[in-house]
Amino acid sequence: MPTKTVFDCSIISLPKIQNRAGNITPIHNEREIPFNVERIFYLYDIPGGESRGAHAHKRCHQFLVAASGSFEVLLDDGDVQRLVQLNRPYMGLHIPPSIWAHEINFSSGSICLVLASEKYSPEDYIRDYEEFKTYRAI
Repeated sequence: MPTKTVFDCSIISLPKIQNRAGNITPIHNEREIPFNVERIFYLYDIPGGESRGAHAHKRCHQFLVAASGSFEVLLDDGDVQRLVQLNRPYMGLHIPPSIWAHEINFSSGSICLVLASEKYSPEDYIRDYEEFKTYRAI
């Protein structure tokens, strides 16, 4: 039975190495984030008013960063919803498996960087909210 709640989703402050020529934020597996990264992708050129995500994973952990701009993540565990805003490139959101996540309210020019614990597998996704609620009840 999936036991994670929206309160198990955590905002993690990443290292920020400042330099007058620009900043850098390093991310290491199992150090700054609580899993080993198997896949990296990013969302960009999202038209105003559009949203992304709206699914849960059975096994995959995700770590989301607003690499540029801002957006919000609506987290849902089937009982409780929580809204998190991401707007700093040195802050990220860890989303464990069995949490429904929906990225919304993207600012113009925003980039959502996603680090995932699993390679892409269609079988890992739960894309129907009613199916998600049934999965959570098992």
